[in-house]
Amino acid sequence: MDMASTPKQETNSKKMTMTSKCAAIDEPSRMAFNLHHSRHFITLSYLFLLLCSCFSSIFCSSDNDFPPVTPINRDLYRTSDALMEEIEALVNRHQDRLHMETFQSTNKGYHAELNVVTYCRNRTAIEDKSKFRILLSFGQHARELITTELALRILSILSEEQFLPKMDPLLLNKTLEKIVIKVVPMENLNGRKKVEAGDVCERRNGRGVDLNRNWSVDWGKKEKDFDPYEENPGIGPFSEPEAQLMRKLSTSFEPHIWVNVHSGMEALFMPYDHKNTTPSGVESQKMRLMLETLNHLHCGDRCVVGSGGGSVGYLAHGTTTDYMFDVAKVPMAFTFEIYGDEKASSRDCFKMFNPVDHPTFNRVLNEWSATFFTMFNMGAHQMKDPQESTPFNMDHLISIDDYLNGYLIERKNRYGEKKEFLDLGLQEIRTYFRLFLLSSVMLMFMFCSRIAKSNRSHLPSISL
Repeated sequence: MDMASTPKQETNSKKMTMTSKCAAIDEPSRMAFNLHHSRHFITLSYLFLLLCSCFSSIFCSSDNDFPPVTPINRDLYRTSDALMEEIEALVNRHQDRLHMETFQSTNKGYHAELNVVTYCRNRTAIEDKSKFRILLSFGQHARELITTELALRILSILSEEQFLPKMDPLLLNKTLEKIVIKVVPMENLNGRKKVEAGDVCERRNGRGVDLNRNWSVDWGKKEKDFDPYEENPGIGPFSEPEAQLMRKLSTSFEPHIWVNVHSGMEALFMPYDHKNTTPSGVESQKMRLMLETLNHLHCGDRCVVGSGGGSVGYLAHGTTTDYMFDVAKVPMAFTFEIYGDEKASSRDCFKMFNPVDHPTFNRVLNEWSATFFTMFNMGAHQMKDPQESTPFNMDHLISIDDYLNGYLIERKNRYGEKKEFLDLGLQEIRTYFRLFLLSSVMLMFMFCSRIAKSNRSHLPSISL
């Protein structure tokens, strides 16, 4: 028997039917809505991750992203203690010609010492003012280790424990009898200690002052590219004990030649550093002539020559060389830059300022020690009494090719027989004369042929 539905049941069933229909209708739109928001979320997440990656690459990069930093090669470079011990031992072995003194100074609790080695063939003549006097400083910037190694090499040659290849001994002895040389092997000892402790980019002294900005000529002036960390000039001129000691040394010694030895490039600089001009007058001409000669003989014309301010690319104020020339009145004041690796990273300071392999290390020491001894020869000659001065005989100097090949006065032909330079010169003259005759004959032949052709063209034509 059929059961009839009540009105309430019919109403409920209609509601359920409508609800199910609505649910069926809303389901696709709900899925579309969720899919849209999911895609939007994924896009935002991707952009967020990309942004984080960019910030990470810029601000959160690790040291692995930079080129490796070259450590100090202990097989090539001595520590400051070892270097000074070796120099002291060298002096003790040659007390007849070498003498070492240590000067000390303190400023506001900061202590510095300066070792000075004096060379004179006769030690009793060190104070002889008729001698030609040369003052050399090495290691003013702490990170330039190669300069202090060159100081040791020069002292070893002066003591005759090492020799320049085929250097004319007569010329060298004649020069060394006339001169007194004071060598400061390591001007910035405190800064060097910081480099050896791991701060290989440090160039300043033990309390953060650039000793080559602490002198009085144009002190404290700052260019647009001034680096307050690298070029800190100190609180005033000669605020640093090292600069005070060097000034006293230059005042008492009164050198004819001053050379401040650095590395970072290959250059032979004369004043000025604080402006892009060179001094005027005869002395300036002598300085330039000497530098151009040294550049040709020993640098193969690759060294930069001129004023420091006009050649290095920036002006430097408060430098030692400008003081030596302008105030101390040293007739010839130079800055030598003996090595530089332009391809090295700015963070890789040891590689930028110092040779890192044996061949380059030895080449730099050999070439520049020869450069200094040529300078000694030229300087001693140029600084004679002007009334007695004569042009320097360039035949006595060593070219870079002759120096590296190890010969100067004589060389061997293919059969091993020695030939003097005079004989070789005569042979070359004969060769050039033969070439000249051959060229003349060829020119005459061409000239005659030209005349013959010209005459033939002027003859009247004959009809056949």
